[in-house]
Amino acid sequence: MIKSKSALRTSVLAGAGIIAIMLSGCASGGSTTSSTSSAPASAAATSADCASDATTSSNLVVGTILPVTGTLAYLNPPEQAGVGLAVSDINAAGGVDGKPACVVATDSGDSTDLSVSTASAQKLIAAKVSVAIGAASSSVSLNVVDAFASAQITQISGANTSAKLSGYGPYYFRLAPPDSVQGSALGSLITGDGNSNVAFLVFNDSYGTGLRDFTQASIEASGGTVVYGGKGSGQEFPPGQTTFSAEVTAALASKPDAIVILAFDETKSIIPELVAQGWTMPKTYLSDGNTSDYSKDFQSGTLTDVQGTIPGATPNDEFRTQLVDWYKGAEGADLKDFAYGPESYDATILTALAALKAKSNVSADLNKELLAVSGKNGGEKCDSYAACAPLVSAGKEIQYTGQAGTGPLNDKNEPSSAFIGIYKFNADNTYTFQSAIEGQTSY
Repeated sequence: MIKSKSALRTSVLAGAGIIAIMLSGCASGGSTTSSTSSAPASAAATSADCASDATTSSNLVVGTILPVTGTLAYLNPPEQAGVGLAVSDINAAGGVDGKPACVVATDSGDSTDLSVSTASAQKLIAAKVSVAIGAASSSVSLNVVDAFASAQITQISGANTSAKLSGYGPYYFRLAPPDSVQGSALGSLITGDGNSNVAFLVFNDSYGTGLRDFTQASIEASGGTVVYGGKGSGQEFPPGQTTFSAEVTAALASKPDAIVILAFDETKSIIPELVAQGWTMPKTYLSDGNTSDYSKDFQSGTLTDVQGTIPGATPNDEFRTQLVDWYKGAEGADLKDFAYGPESYDATILTALAALKAKSNVSADLNKELLAVSGKNGGEKCDSYAACAPLVSAGKEIQYTGQAGTGPLNDKNEPSSAFIGIYKFNADNTYTFQSAIEGQTSY
């Protein structure tokens, strides 16, 4: 297990109050909703698409490479809303030194067809964007990260967690913590529930196997045993697989106390197979790749009391409302999932603040100021573009505290600390926030 530098503190909602429980483990700190004191007063949704002739001399050109299609498409709405809301807030506060922000949106697809992200990266490179926000999938980012770096385009993901991306290079940043933090939290949750023998149903993807390895290490450090699907067993399944009778049969034959599913859209086929073979569903654990709204996918009650983890602070009520309102205004649709919306918002705001500090919207220039505006050098804390921009313009050092609850970016261009949310599914197959663990990144 990758151990943190201090203890783990979980905050659990109990009635109208909060009970803080001190535990020893792999993270520290805690929050029930968000670490920020307030959400910014946001502008209404505005059309923010870049004109065909937009350049960094006249605009902050925010490129996105998010999963419009593919197995992670459910993550596009919250991440799109995070970016779009941030662009609206930046423009409402006067833009970057008077220059408005705009968006060039592309599709990242997923790891089953990497040609989608390859083409999208080339589109953003040709547009000479100020930043590329995304991808959601670590495997997709690993496919495009070198292309962005070669073009000196700064990439910031709000969702990547693979340990392979820690300190990858000077042009890659992320606001989600590495899998060591989520794996420690997920493993502690599983063993803390009294489970000793654990089976994994995991796809052979850098995200799936990486998170599996850290979760397994946490389980074993607590005295548990992985009885199926563990590291080195060769029992992973390929991304995109649609039938799982053999895998579920083999996993159940190992007589597990709990089953962990680490997959994306494949989960919609795994769950019915588990039900059909008589598995006790409350002993199932999910992660950020599949903790989603399944109200339209499964019969009512299927997922009752199943638990999952998602890196990042759950949005506070005010910010959640702003995301919902922006998405409704921009897309005419309801926003139901919020995973990585705060991180995508913060990635966009940090980009604008770095550009303001660099006095340039060119990606290679603002890249040099991202750590500084995140608070790596200390400075005055501020939690919105409207509050931070005047401080930056006055030449002051700042620490943008934002909506995701992450600490300042470290030398590996990732959060020095971040939250892991723990969620439980309801009878309607939607999920509800239960508690949050703040983990410090360690290597």
